[in-house]
Amino acid sequence: MSAPLMPLNQLDTPDSLSPEKAKRILEAALLSTSEPLPISELRKLFNLELSASVLSKLLEEIREKWLDSSVELVSVASGWRFQTRADIQPYLERLTPPKAPRYSRAVLETLAIIAYRQPVTRGDIEEIRGVSVSSSVLKALMTRGWIEAVGHRNVPGKPALFATTQHFLNDLNLRSLKELPPLEEMQSLIDSGAKNQDLPFEVPEAHD
Repeated sequence: MSAPLMPLNQLDTPDSLSPEKAKRILEAALLSTSEPLPISELRKLFNLELSASVLSKLLEEIREKWLDSSVELVSVASGWRFQTRADIQPYLERLTPPKAPRYSRAVLETLAIIAYRQPVTRGDIEEIRGVSVSSSVLKALMTRGWIEAVGHRNVPGKPALFATTQHFLNDLNLRSLKELPPLEEMQSLIDSGAKNQDLPFEVPEAHD
């Protein structure tokens, strides 16, 4: 029998909240939202009386429990979320075929430069690519939620500095920029994406 966790509020007596019940609460919260939830938010479920380390352990146990399921629990930049497994997603798309965004080589190369060199200015990007960068390219990436202006360089004109967002990491199933693939692999994805005119990243569907 599982040992009880720390006492919570009046919803549970000191002896009534077992690890199994805590995991059921976490599952319910994560399955009922489409957005990743950080541990700081998940702690609110327990009136902040369960530590981050305890929740991390419980979440890892939940992840293992769902290993053989059609959905999986993953940790991304913004927190934890359930999502459809990649091998199942193509079948679900037959019900509601996705309208995949199409991006040009210029957009993909600009994204790669920002991801690997951030923060960078528009001038930095143009110097690396050797061609001018149109406003529509940056607008496309900002509209997608993948980049944002994070400040201005202290030089004449005060050009905006661009960096990637947590949303960008979430879409790539990454927790931090350190998990970005090698630049050579990213270049291969760009070449493939430019050829097919499709987004070269698989964006998992969040499980509601």
